Amino acid sequence: MKISKEEVVKVAELARLEFTDEELDEFTEQLGNILAYIEKLGELDTTGVEPTSHVLDIATPLRDDRVVEWVTQEEALANAPEKEDGYFVVPQVIED
Repeated sequence: MKISKEEVVKVAELARLEFTDEELDEFTEQLGNILAYIEKLGELDTTGVEPTSHVLDIATPLRDDRVVEWVTQEEALANAPEKEDGYFVVPQVIED
């Protein structure tokens, strides 16, 4: 799979990143190399290999799924730079 400079520009826009033309060329090449390597990995025969999510044989400790009092709304908002009607006020990130 090849990635075009236009696709990299689109992804950068979505991520709100700005790059120079030189950086775009560099990242386009790097992403292309990464995608080529992923394609190469896809050629491997993994028949009989159990899927894993971690290289070490460890288990994720889970707690019981139950409702407990943790912090109150007032405690959560205590250090909020801006709050309104019991909610955090955050800057708008989606343009009109």
